[in-house]
Amino acid sequence: MIASDKAQMLRGFLGSLPQSLAARLAKAVEVDRLAGGAALPHDLILEGLRPVLRQMQTPERTLTPLRLFTQPFEDLLTSEPRKHKQKGAIARDSILPVWNWLSQKLAPEELARYALAVKTAVLGYHPEEARASAGEFWTAASIVMRAALDSDAKCKSARAVLGSDLVVADAQEIALLLAAGAELCEIQAKLPKPLPMLSDDYVWTLREIYDRLAASAPDAAPYVAVAAMNRLERPWQALKLPLMITRNTQDTLISSTDMGLVGELIFGDIERHAAFVLSAKPQQPFDADALIKHLVGFTTLSSGIVKEIEMRRDGKWGQRLLKDRAAVADVMESFMERAPREIVAALPTHKTGSYAGGPRAPDLSRPADPEKTVRALAFARLIEGCKPVAAAGSFGASLKDASDEIALALKSYGEDIVRELRASDGERRANAEQYFSVAAELTALFFSPEEAEFLRRRGRAALGTNSMAAA
Repeated sequence: MIASDKAQMLRGFLGSLPQSLAARLAKAVEVDRLAGGAALPHDLILEGLRPVLRQMQTPERTLTPLRLFTQPFEDLLTSEPRKHKQKGAIARDSILPVWNWLSQKLAPEELARYALAVKTAVLGYHPEEARASAGEFWTAASIVMRAALDSDAKCKSARAVLGSDLVVADAQEIALLLAAGAELCEIQAKLPKPLPMLSDDYVWTLREIYDRLAASAPDAAPYVAVAAMNRLERPWQALKLPLMITRNTQDTLISSTDMGLVGELIFGDIERHAAFVLSAKPQQPFDADALIKHLVGFTTLSSGIVKEIEMRRDGKWGQRLLKDRAAVADVMESFMERAPREIVAALPTHKTGSYAGGPRAPDLSRPADPEKTVRALAFARLIEGCKPVAAAGSFGASLKDASDEIALALKSYGEDIVRELRASDGERRANAEQYFSVAAELTALFFSPEEAEFLRRRGRAALGTNSMAAA
């Protein structure tokens, strides 16, 4: 047993390795585990390597019994939190409960023979034999799992072993996809991941696989488009297959058939992104980077699906999209409306002259407020990050208004704070330096790093002039 502090150090080290080295190390560790090695902490090492391996597009991994078992449905795996079962998405957390169910209850002897055959083939450098053993086990596992889940009573019994209704639902889907394992693996072989564009040739390839499954395992046939979708850079292009099969371009008919599964999954992602945006409140602390990420995801998917099919306003999908777009636009407009006030609040000013009737100047009576500074920087990051998607998100006009107002305020404040650096001393000068730093950070975010550096050079020059005058 490795002490927790040393285990944490090991994870940190492994997580910093170059991708090529991490992939080779993972493969060596998995081979050692297959061979029965007991000297290495296999699980700990692989856990430490996992963040690096996830960054790789197609890391070459060892053919283990569990990895081969999951191959038919690996394109459907997700780590997203969930409250209900989404057809076409299988939680990664469901794999081990299903595997243990097979090994301990449903098919212990078959699984043991399969695992031994795979280990023998891999250690003997015969990967095709390992894959052939996996194909045989997919069929056997599918049969026993479907038999164990073919009634409500059996599902209830399985729930006691698997732990939840969600895992039971995943197990039902896994059983269905294992029966189509050969065809699903053919998709993986013929569609490289990530595929930039689903050309007509690829669509015809998918159509051939779909037709074969429609004849041999019709319930699994709609998953051809789902498996393809998860291998595409533009997932909405997977709708080309339903369009070809149904010979229809409108969402009203596609969404009412089993070929609408791809669209339902895309809409699930659209609504997940929308839910995050709707949960953000401009008057409360928010994560600007996360909000931008979800907003980009929302606009990219919603725009993509509209380009791929004819979205009718009175259709099922059309209604959902209109509702989500309107709600997201309302939230983002409220952020845009508040942004100028929050940024100006971090750079307070006051009126000068007799009876406060003169022009405004930086208020240096107190230091910069850290909380207001954090909020101002968050709003600045949000506005800049939203610019590429504001039009698609239907808040382009409000973003432009906010940008113009903030730009004018920042330009004016930059000039004023440089003059204060040159003229102030003592506590006022210390406060001026703090506000100058905030103004420079906002300038870097809102305009450019180059403009911020120019402002900083002016500030340093002003401080130098101030020091010489004091001397």
